[in-house]
Amino acid sequence: MSQSPLNIHLEKYEGPLDLLLDLIRKQQIDIWDIPIARITAQYLEYVDRAAALDMELSSEFIFMAATLIHIKSRLLLPRDPELEKLAPEDDPRRELVERLIEHERYKNAAEMLQQKRMIEENVWSPAQIGQFLSDQDEPELAVSLIDLVKTFEQVLDRAKTRPVFQVNHDDVSVPDMVVYLTSLLKSKPRGEKIGVAGLFEEQRSRRAMICLFLAMLEMVKMQAIVLVQKDAFGEIALRAHKRFDEVFAADDAMTNIEKDYQ
Repeated sequence: MSQSPLNIHLEKYEGPLDLLLDLIRKQQIDIWDIPIARITAQYLEYVDRAAALDMELSSEFIFMAATLIHIKSRLLLPRDPELEKLAPEDDPRRELVERLIEHERYKNAAEMLQQKRMIEENVWSPAQIGQFLSDQDEPELAVSLIDLVKTFEQVLDRAKTRPVFQVNHDDVSVPDMVVYLTSLLKSKPRGEKIGVAGLFEEQRSRRAMICLFLAMLEMVKMQAIVLVQKDAFGEIALRAHKRFDEVFAADDAMTNIEKDYQ
């Protein structure tokens, strides 16, 4: 009988999605075909052992446990073949899988940017400062994506202390957030800056914050926005890039983003 990945030691996870991803990846499970009964049992084992060791878990872990049990119950319930013909039911695991994939994208992006920062710190030279100069005449500094990650992490840490626990499903997506940022920038005078931390804090859920973060990364990559600081270590803001109108004039701009986040 193979050993459970939880038998060696009890790792600490930032959230329930990190725990689920770790269980799935360590056992080389196809994320689109999760054996929900096995994963639910292992997840509950982790929660029970954490409780036995007086390890504090957020309410998100308990809510995810209830979600897994609900999905397991739906999969076990018999489905009327005639009703299935009239109204085929989606796989109960699909929503969870989509959340896991989106979360893993964020984690991979953060790790990639962390590696980039380490490389920059080890090969920095004064000649490289030119890449941080803004394309505007204003005396401002352009910001590396590492600085954006730091701001995002700080906002997420502060969000953990919010007293409100949201249980309703949030359907916001990365393309939605690209549309939101695009509309926001179009409503402002060209060149006006918008504080990044404030944008994150206005979001009503952790999922919305992650989608907003990924939308910012996409728009930086597309050269639709620029991240700037007035002073070193100052508040990070974003503004429209000089190519903003050109980027969104292309018919396939949003189509490509929607395709990447299906």
